[in-house]
Amino acid sequence: MAWVVLVLLLTALPVGWCGFKDFRDSLTFPGYVTGVALMLAALIMVVGVAAVVDCWVRGPVSNFGVVALGSTGVALLTNVLLAFRTWNDGEKVSYMALSIALSVGSLLAVILVWRRLGEIPTPKRVAAALIVSTIVAVANFSYQYLFQPNRRDVAPLVQLDVGKAVLSVDRKAFSVPVDIKLVNHSDVSFYVLGTEFHAMGEDVTVTRTDVTASKWRQGAEQWAMYREKHPLTRREVYQPGQLVAAQPWIPAGNWVEAKGESLTRTIVQLPIDTNFEKLTFYATVSLARKDKLVMGSFGKPGYSWKGVDLPRWVKAGREKNDVIVQTAPMQENNAIDHYTRARRRVTTYWRFGPHGADVVMVIAPVGEEGRAFSEPAIREMRNRYGLFDILAGPVEQTLGEIKSQG
Repeated sequence: MAWVVLVLLLTALPVGWCGFKDFRDSLTFPGYVTGVALMLAALIMVVGVAAVVDCWVRGPVSNFGVVALGSTGVALLTNVLLAFRTWNDGEKVSYMALSIALSVGSLLAVILVWRRLGEIPTPKRVAAALIVSTIVAVANFSYQYLFQPNRRDVAPLVQLDVGKAVLSVDRKAFSVPVDIKLVNHSDVSFYVLGTEFHAMGEDVTVTRTDVTASKWRQGAEQWAMYREKHPLTRREVYQPGQLVAAQPWIPAGNWVEAKGESLTRTIVQLPIDTNFEKLTFYATVSLARKDKLVMGSFGKPGYSWKGVDLPRWVKAGREKNDVIVQTAPMQENNAIDHYTRARRRVTTYWRFGPHGADVVMVIAPVGEEGRAFSEPAIREMRNRYGLFDILAGPVEQTLGEIKSQG
């Protein structure tokens, strides 16, 4: 009796607590359902403790023998599913060992209660109850941990609307208004981890005849080195663009709500005697799904020129570029992962270069932010926490007409 009661209590307490946490703080509807299911399972196990005591005190004639058997069966099913979950996705060895030990202990508890009863009254009803509860538990588990993480995501849209260039009053400069809109048509909210808008000035040179194959290939190789992609033709000579404007357009740490949008207007100003023939505009945004993690505020940034330590993979090939590092605390979107996985932080690296800045996002265990991750590990991290980047552009504005008015 003491063994069975101990197993039921050791299972009911953490399961009930995780269920309560999920019911109160879960980020998804399946999370609420899981929380209710875990609290119900814990309640059945607590009631089962009284049934087990009655069954041992009064013997096989106890009317609560079936309740005792059912509660130990629920404990077995719960522990097996938790063991599978922690073994497959957990990181803390202590929780893995505990779930496996409780699975073995609950199996022994079922056997002990079975032997104590000797004969099960209304066996068909007991079997039906166990089968139904098993189906419900497995279905909820499969939906929460197998189907939902792999469903097709819906990403927001970034729209660039470039207005007409306008001369200044003294006709010595001109301004180009640019509206940047982030539109979220989905039912999911998103954290904004970083945004960047930049404009490139380009001097286009076109020859009367086709360039040679070797020169065209050389231009294609040069353009492939940059984020900005240019339509290569046989008569257009490669000209590297120059960065004329760059800035964030949504503060990092903000968010866009489901079915919401954000609009930002920026003005690009240049002298009228600029030698650029056109401007090309780009906007990028790095996002994380709010239903897959809980993120805190970004702390004080660190700067590479002030000696902040940078991982090798951040500096690789960009040793001369400046980098700004920002970090924020985060936690998992469900209680089981919160307790069985290592504590993590969100880190963003802003790498500045001659063609603007790019934002690299990493979610890693505390103290491991600097280690290099394999490609499969990066894909798993981005899928797990809903991290992705959106690029809008190029949107071009020719300057011939406005410059002729100067």
